[in-house]
Formats: sequence, structure tokens, C-alpha cells
Amino acid sequence: MAVIELTTENFETEVSAYQGKVLVDFWASWCPPCKMLAPVVDEVAEEVQDVKICKINVDEQQALAMQFKVASIPTLIVFQDGEEVNRSLGFIPKAAVLELIQ
Repeated sequence: MAVIELTTENFETEVSAYQGKVLVDFWASWCPPCKMLAPVVDEVAEEVQDVKICKINVDEQQALAMQFKVASIPTLIVFQDGEEVNRSLGFIPKAAVLELIQ
């Protein structure tokens, strides 16, 4: 499944109103741990079909980062039917990402 870039314009449709599980990666281009996590998130997106995978660039979407109180990056947030159910801060390996979304 392709990774979806989220903005304030499409967040409601892609996450809040979505009936199912969504993993959102809050990241920035200048963040070394984010660069390490990006290929892991991409791999998970290719392998897992029942979870929507999305990314938010915190520099471009500061309102969303503030709305979800993202103070450090990378931050992964799992939503189920529009509600936050899990969160992880910093780099984590693929196995931990898979565990996070279970």
C-alpha cells in the first residue's frame, strides 16, 4: 500500500473519518532518526495491507503536529477508527513498528 502524505486538508478524510487502523509518521527532512525510520515505515507499508500508512512533515504541517502534541520526532501514532490508540517516540526497528500496529 502506498504511503499517504497528510496535510490539514486531507487529515479528516484519511485519518479522523477512516474506519480502520492508520499509522502516522510525524517527521522532518533535517532529522537523522527520521531518515533512519523512513525506509522502515516504507517497508511496513509494502508488507501490511490492513493498515493505512501516512506521513506528516512537521515543518510543513505544524498545526497537526501541535494538535497531537508532537514535541519530538520521529513520532509514530496509531489511530483506530479516528482515535489515537498507541504512540512511539524516536527510532524503532521494523519489528517494533509491526508490534505497535497490532
